[in-house]
Amino acid sequence: MLEDPWIEPPEDAYEWTTSPESSPDTPLYIEVDFEGGVPVALDGESLGFVDMIVRLNEFGGKNGVGRIDVVEDRLVGIKSREIYEAPAAVILIKAHQDLERLTLTREALAGKRPIEQRVAEMAYEGLWFSPLNQAFVEFNRTLQQRVDGTVRLKLYKGNATVVGRRSTNSLYDMGLATYDKADVFDHSAAEGFIRLWGLPLRVWAQSGKDARKGKQQ
Repeated sequence: MLEDPWIEPPEDAYEWTTSPESSPDTPLYIEVDFEGGVPVALDGESLGFVDMIVRLNEFGGKNGVGRIDVVEDRLVGIKSREIYEAPAAVILIKAHQDLERLTLTREALAGKRPIEQRVAEMAYEGLWFSPLNQAFVEFNRTLQQRVDGTVRLKLYKGNATVVGRRSTNSLYDMGLATYDKADVFDHSAAEGFIRLWGLPLRVWAQSGKDARKGKQQ
């Protein structure tokens, strides 16, 4: 039955997760603490990684979080429909990515994105210990030194939603981000920046005008 990608998986295909429709009507809030990008505590209780996974699988599973229905590519390129249950992974990935957005620069986040995809592919292909992946591991370890903090999530009806985050390494500055009178951003600097930023486009537009004008002559 599951080999037909059009057929909805029957409920007995799942063992770890409650269906979102049958999950509790009251959301569960949890907090995950990270140090160096690694989850180290849940709701203030220090936990080893395996215990963290077990606990989050329980919390997420009860609230319908972590069901994955996907058509993927096997190593040889054959399409395969797969059903997964990964409550802890879904929760931790969402929390970690959100904390990274709070603590890493835009350039670092953009640089990580294609590397994350390649690392996932190498793990799937059995190439974790390849020289390329080991280099990526070192690259990631360097960035993760700043990824400390706490992420609060709401588990409800199949969703794990980040609703709060904080970090001593946060790059979020209320004075720069706010739109009210507490704004400390010097708006007079914006005009010059806009002129410089748009200069290549103005040159492009002027070049087109000159070319059209030359043809008309």
